[in-house]
Amino acid sequence: MASPALIGPQPQRTPSGSAGERRRRSLPPDLLRAASRRLGAFGLIAAGLWTVATLAGHVAGDVMSKGRYPWSSFTATDVIALAGALVSIALFAYTRRSRRDPRRVLDVGLAYMVVTALLLGVMFHWDPAPPDAMIYPQISWIGATILIFAALVPNAPWKTFVAAFLSAAMGPLGMLTAYLRGTWHTSSPAELTLLMHYPDFLLVGVAVVIASVQTRLGEQVTRAREMGSYHLGEIIGKGGMGEVYRATHRMLARPAAIKLIRPETLGPPGSDAREITLRRFRREAEVAASLRSPHTVEIYDFGETEDGTLYFVMELLDGMDLETLVRGHGPLPAARVVHLLRQACESLEEAHSVGLVHRDVKPANIFVGRQGILHDFVKVLDFGLVKPTFSPGHEPTLATAEGLTPGTPAYMAPEMALGETIDGRADVYALGCVAYFLLTGTLVFEAENALQMIARHLQAEPLPPSRRTDHAIPASLDRFVVACLAKTPSARPDAPECRRWLARMGEPEWGEDQAVEWWRARERTTTSPLAGPLPLR
Repeated sequence: MASPALIGPQPQRTPSGSAGERRRRSLPPDLLRAASRRLGAFGLIAAGLWTVATLAGHVAGDVMSKGRYPWSSFTATDVIALAGALVSIALFAYTRRSRRDPRRVLDVGLAYMVVTALLLGVMFHWDPAPPDAMIYPQISWIGATILIFAALVPNAPWKTFVAAFLSAAMGPLGMLTAYLRGTWHTSSPAELTLLMHYPDFLLVGVAVVIASVQTRLGEQVTRAREMGSYHLGEIIGKGGMGEVYRATHRMLARPAAIKLIRPETLGPPGSDAREITLRRFRREAEVAASLRSPHTVEIYDFGETEDGTLYFVMELLDGMDLETLVRGHGPLPAARVVHLLRQACESLEEAHSVGLVHRDVKPANIFVGRQGILHDFVKVLDFGLVKPTFSPGHEPTLATAEGLTPGTPAYMAPEMALGETIDGRADVYALGCVAYFLLTGTLVFEAENALQMIARHLQAEPLPPSRRTDHAIPASLDRFVVACLAKTPSARPDAPECRRWLARMGEPEWGEDQAVEWWRARERTTTSPLAGPLPLR
C-alpha cells in the first residue's frame, strides 16, 4: 500500500517486498486471538469425539459379536481414549485464559496435535490384526487431524512441517510397537509400515502448503493495516461509513485510534461530487487538527490510502460515549449533566470561533472517561468531519456529499433540516437535545421514522425536561435546555453564552470526588474493557 499524505515527516520504511519486512510480519493480534479461541473449541469438540466414538465402538462391537463382547467391557483402548479426552479438555482449559500469549497457545496446539497422533497411532494398532488381514495404504485419522490443524490453526510453515511430520510418524510408530508386542506378525515390518502410512506423509506437504497460504494472507492483512506511520491492530467499532481500529505508532509506540471512511460512501469514483469531497476533506482535516481545546478529540494524522480509503488517526480514549452511558445506567443527576455540558461547550466554542460547525452533535459523539488523573473528562468526537459555515448555493461539504447523511434527525436543528444558512447555534440546538437525553433518558420528540422526527423538530414545542422525568431538575437547568431548543437560531444562546449560563448554575453536588467514586464502582462491577472511540455513524 502506498504511503498516504500525512501531517509531518514519515519515518524510513523497509520496502514492502523485502525479506526483512516479511519476517517481521505475522497475523494481527486480534486474528491470533481468534485462532487460539478456535483451537480451544476444537479441543472441546475432540474431547466429545473421543468419548462418543468409544461408546459407539462398544455398542457396535456388542451388536456385531452378538453379545460375545459386552459393550460395558473395559479395554486398553478405552484407557487411550480417556487419555485423549483428558488431554483435549486440558487444551480447552488452557486456551480459556484470556491473558495468555496467543502465539504460545498456537505452539501448544501443535504439541497437542502430536500427542493426539501418538494416541491414535497406538490405539489403531493395539489389538491384534486377523492373520489373513490385507494391509493397504490408507489415509488415517492422523492424516485428517494434520489437515484440520493446518486449516484451523495458523502457524509458520516450518513449525507446521515439524509438527505434521512427527504426527504422521506416529502411525508407523504405533504399528512397530504392535510388532514388538507380538500383536502384529510380518517378515518385513519396516517396509509394510512405510507402505501403509505413506498417504499420511503426503498430507504433511499439503499441510505445509496450507500454512504457507495462511502466512501470506496474514502478511497481506498486516500490510493492509499499515497506515503511514501507524500499524492497525484490532477493530474496536463499526458504523455505516467505516470502521475504527486500535493502532500504534511504529516509532513512538503511542496508542491511537484510526477511523477509516470507506471509499464507496464518498460517491462514485471519478465523479465531481467525490473530487469535491476529497478536496474538502483535506482542507477541513487540517483545520480540525489545529483545534486545541482539551475537550476536543486530538487528531494526530490524516490521509488517503491507495484504494481511496480516507482515515483519521486520533487519540485513543478511555471511557464510553454518553449514549452508552445513559442506555446502560439511566438518566444522569442534574449536577453531573451540568458538569459534562460545560466541557462540551468549551470544545464547541473554540470550533465556532474559527467558523466551524460540527453538525452532528449527539450523545454518541460525546465521549466521557478518564484523562490523566481526571475523571468524567469530556471529549467531543468526529471533528474530523467538521463543516465550515456555508450558505445555500455553496459547494457541498463532506457531510452533504453524495452518500453521506448531514446530521442525525433526532438532534437536528430546524434550520439544518430546511437547508437554510447555519452557524454554531445549530450545534447549540443539538446540545440542548443531548442535555434532554441525559436528564430524562428519552429523546426530545418521539417518532416512528426520520421524516416524522424532522417534522416534529420543525413544528412541535418541546416539554421542559422536568415534565418528562421524576428526577429533580433545577429550574435554571430546565430554562437552559428549553432556550437551546428554540426554533429560531436568534432565540438561542451561542456557545459562549451557554458556557457562562452553565457556569452560573455551579455544580456543588458533582465534582472530581464523585466522578472518581462512580468510575471505580463501575470498574468493580464489570469485567469488560472500557471502550475506545465509537465508529462513524
